[in-house]
Amino acid sequence: MAETQQQKTKKPASPATPLSVLQRFRVLIRTAQRHSQWIERQSGVTGAQLWVLQELVEVPGLRVGELANRMALHQSTASNMVDRLETSGLIRKERTSADQRVVRLYLTEEGMALLGRAPSPARGVLVEGLRLLDPDELKCLQGELDRLLLQIRDLDEGFGMQPLPFTE
Repeated sequence: MAETQQQKTKKPASPATPLSVLQRFRVLIRTAQRHSQWIERQSGVTGAQLWVLQELVEVPGLRVGELANRMALHQSTASNMVDRLETSGLIRKERTSADQRVVRLYLTEEGMALLGRAPSPARGVLVEGLRLLDPDELKCLQGELDRLLLQIRDLDEGFGMQPLPFTE
């Protein structure tokens, strides 16, 4: 059976060691960091703020809690980002007439324009890379990461609900 070009050029897998896996984590994090910095230089907003704009263009009228869930953030973190974006004129808040407590979020024209000219992927390279994985691959990766996390002492589960420091 003939080999495909991809099979011919694919390097043999090197043995996995703790250091080789650590290197891959470094590559992932630094690539995500570099992309976030590039987003900020190009658009003037942080990577996390650009992600907010992307969520609101896809689902206009989200509430802050819904936005937080879509980004796996604490509601207070999402609320702070929303306040900064509102102050910058990129999003607007609207209260429904039926219940003045309910605040819906929408992009302004300026927010739409910024999102239109901003670098992609708007959610960041790490999230988009994960979204492109097959569901079975994603489940396997999560399981292996869960096993790794069990090996670490003094783990703070709350870290999972905070944006990466370089995207804030």
